[in-house]
Amino acid sequence: MQKIGYSLDKIIENSSDLKQVLKDDLRSGDLIVAATRNSVYYIKVIDNGNYRVSGGWFEKRCLSPMILTIPGCTWGGKIIKKDIVAACGMCIEFGNRIVTTPIQKVYKLPLEVQN
Repeated sequence: MQKIGYSLDKIIENSSDLKQVLKDDLRSGDLIVAATRNSVYYIKVIDNGNYRVSGGWFEKRCLSPMILTIPGCTWGGKIIKKDIVAACGMCIEFGNRIVTTPIQKVYKLPLEVQN
């Protein structure tokens, strides 16, 4: 009987094709806008792996903006891709253990292009 679902090898193989924002490509002041199935999150890069996050879950609970870490993104399970802040089709996992719904669109705005 064949199992339904993804194997770890298949997930790793497909992860290189993601529209993603890599942590190593970010600088202090850069802004990431991630539109999930249910919300929009605004993620400002601060420094030392910290981000100022507003919108979505944080806004609904009057906690915006909140400074925290982003361990990475998941496909909705326990496998986490640690080298990214956001990627289409994946869920952002914040340092306070909140996980978003899957990202539909993601934009990176470098500091120099922001008003």
